[in-house]
Parts: sequence; structure tokens; C-alpha cells
Amino acid sequence: MSGNTSVLRPGDNLPPLEIPVTRTLIVAGAIASRDYQDVHHDAELAKEKGSPDIFMNILTTNGLVGRYITDHLGPGATLRKVAIRLGAPNYPGDTMTLTGTVEQVEQVEQVGRAGPGGGAATVTVTVRVVGANSIGKHVTGTVTVTLPARGGRI
Repeated sequence: MSGNTSVLRPGDNLPPLEIPVTRTLIVAGAIASRDYQDVHHDAELAKEKGSPDIFMNILTTNGLVGRYITDHLGPGATLRKVAIRLGAPNYPGDTMTLTGTVEQVEQVEQVGRAGPGGGAATVTVTVRVVGANSIGKHVTGTVTVTLPARGGRI
């Protein structure tokens, strides 16, 4: 399905993506997003605050969800809206499996300057995403992207 919007239909499932949740991923994601909360890098302080270990922050999860969608829809995919909600924490040593189902596909008319060949048709796709680990659903939500239409059709 990667990059081929001509076959996207509501109800289509994207292939699952398994992401090993490592300490390195959790800490690197927190540092990259400038989230210096101790629960994302210091196991002892996380335990003092009632957590069994460090856990992934929402910005890392958001980035992984975006990557999941753009990896499957191709380099022409532009993220327009990512609306997610966190549930069960992602702890080190677990695996998060991301899955997605196409909810909506909408053809958008020519965009750009007027006249023959003046613009490119786009497609807006909304995908429902779930990321689950051994505890339950870590993330749920929807992602909306725009894509260049292939041959003027979806």
C-alpha cells in the first residue's frame, strides 16, 4: 500500500508495526522532545512517584504514530492532524504494536494556480490508529493526511 493512494478505501487495514519499547527509545524520545520530567529517564524517581519504571512520553508516541502513517502512505503524505489519547503506559521491555484502519478517503479538486496543468489534485485520508502493548491500549486516535492523487483518481 505504501504510497499508492489509488487503492485506499474506507475499512482498509494498514499492516501492523511492532516497536520494541527500550530504555534507549524512551530516554532518547524524551530528550529529543525536551521533556526532562524525571519519570521519562530516572527509574528510581519514577518508582518514588508510584510508577514501576520509566515510561514513554506523549511526544515520542505522537512521533511514532506519525512515522507509522507516513511509512505506509509514502513520502508524499503530509500530516494535517494527529489527534491521540494515551492509555496504558509504555514501559521498557514491552512491545507496542501500531495498527491502522482507513476511516475516510476524500478527493479534493485541483489545488494551485488556475488553468490546464495548473494544480495537482489531492486526497485527504483519515486513519484510525491504535497502539497496544501487553498492558492494553497505549494510544488511540486519528490521523489525517493529504496525499497527491494518482492519475486524478483515488
